[in-house]
Amino acid sequence: MSKTLVLATGNPGKVNELANMLSSLHINVVPQSDFNVTEVAETGTTFVENAIIKARHAAKITGLPAIADDSGLEVDGLNGAPGVYSARFAGAGATDQANIDKLLLELGSNPIRSARFWCVLVLMRHSDDPTPLICSASWEGEITQQQHGAGGFGYDPVFFLPALNCTSAELSKQQKNALSHRGQALQKLLHELTLKGGL
Repeated sequence: MSKTLVLATGNPGKVNELANMLSSLHINVVPQSDFNVTEVAETGTTFVENAIIKARHAAKITGLPAIADDSGLEVDGLNGAPGVYSARFAGAGATDQANIDKLLLELGSNPIRSARFWCVLVLMRHSDDPTPLICSASWEGEITQQQHGAGGFGYDPVFFLPALNCTSAELSKQQKNALSHRGQALQKLLHELTLKGGL
């Protein structure tokens, strides 16, 4: 018998990715938009706090187990910025391009260009779950001077992977899912759920 898990996002790409990975455990993944769950203010100062806020909100509204992810880019030359503000680095409702432009402008000719993407996944069995399942992973790279590639989203066109000599935006979807911070965090979550026998 399959169990239903609410994903605290309206992003269809994230829903499909998670649904594919959890299908072996007979878990049916549905977006929170199917339940008219409203967006919740991400008031945390860490990825963990924000993911918990989103998962708890979705679990509370739907009465179902919920999973949320919070992710972003940490740039060493900017003391860890944009961090939890990655999606709104250039302001509320900023486009990916506006965020990239601000990042490159602030970094300027700074030689310290090492960076990493972080993803934190939180699974709450119910809104009052005292021990949510938390899985995190990072993906190391460097920030380029110019954009390259048309794939992916967010900061992918300026996130360079030295071992592959290309940016994240130049990877195929399959390559990115296998290597990325989100892909790694999902693998950890799948492992944990498999050990537990599911939800």
